[in-house]
Amino acid sequence: MTQISKDMIIADILQVDPALAPILMASGMHCIGCPSAQGETLEEAALVHGIDVDALAEQCNTFLTNKKDD
Repeated sequence: MTQISKDMIIADILQVDPALAPILMASGMHCIGCPSAQGETLEEAALVHGIDVDALAEQCNTFLTNKKDD
């Protein structure tokens, strides 16, 4: 299973699992479909939006782990 890290490009995160989109959007990243998402890391986007990137990455990884266990 791929682990989400803060240095991953947002578009790559969504390729890991498109179901991560609602998690990103709920955290305040409503621009996941914008052109910036194609080249912006999770950390860069979190900085712009004032989001704790480590907590967000952990939330994404927890989601993926729980999904795998289902």
